Amino acid sequence: MSHSVYNIPLNNIQGQATDLNQYQGKVLLLVNVASKCGLTPQYEGLESLYQAKKQDGLEILGFPANNFLEQEPGSNEEIQQFCALTYNVSFPLFNKISVAGEDKHPLYDTLIHAIPERIGEGKWWKDLEDYGLTPNAKPEVLWNFEKFLINKKGEVVARFAPDITADDPRLVAAIENELKQSA
Repeated sequence: MSHSVYNIPLNNIQGQATDLNQYQGKVLLLVNVASKCGLTPQYEGLESLYQAKKQDGLEILGFPANNFLEQEPGSNEEIQQFCALTYNVSFPLFNKISVAGEDKHPLYDTLIHAIPERIGEGKWWKDLEDYGLTPNAKPEVLWNFEKFLINKKGEVVARFAPDITADDPRLVAAIENELKQSA
């Protein structure tokens, strides 16, 4: 198993220093999000999943990133406002970070190396190539809305391709399985 993600320094969307220690004992779904992506409507499904499962111990954590075609150009304040007003997002958002390349945040470096393979790999990769885009090489984050599932011990247990939506049976089953486990 991988190292815990709890102690990696982060900033929340308001810019305050924090980490993931506050989520110990919960199942986490970490998602790199963007406001101007074809996948942006996934915010709606993620919020529905959050509302359905937060009482059971699921936390969805959004990490805005501008790594893919500059699809997250806004400031933290603009991102927060967009998410609240457009998709009524209530799950926690964090400071805009880099999830790929030389300036990749240590959190994403940890996530990627813990689980190099994505569930649902294939279709989205081909879609990107059909648009004339060159996807990041494995194991790097492919695009916006890639999802990492963290167990109650802070270990990365699964990784899902960007086009795996919040209601995908594979994602839901993985989350429900982790919610049943003891911390």
